[in-house]
Amino acid sequence: MKKYCLFLDLIDDPELIAEYEAYHQNVWPEIIESIKASGITKMEIYRYNNRLNMIIEATDDFSMEKKAEADESNATVQKWEQMMWKYQQALPGSKPGEKWQLAKVIFSL
Repeated sequence: MKKYCLFLDLIDDPELIAEYEAYHQNVWPEIIESIKASGITKMEIYRYNNRLNMIIEATDDFSMEKKAEADESNATVQKWEQMMWKYQQALPGSKPGEKWQLAKVIFSL
């Protein structure tokens, strides 16, 4: 099993944050299917103020690169991602167009 921790910020606006959370209470079935098809077995998103933390557990053959390629060719995923940009903002130091940033493991018990 592989495990990933990623971060992203939301635009610091209570109304937009509420809308973003509402979307994530009812994620489109096609999005769930694409997540599972990539080898992700568990995904959780946590929020503190406007900072998001995503924890992913995936099969040993999961690849972020393969997931990105599959997402690029999936029109529904692209529509979802475009919608989410209304609420999201890149972390400082991100390249243009980058969203979620992978965190480095510095401790594990």
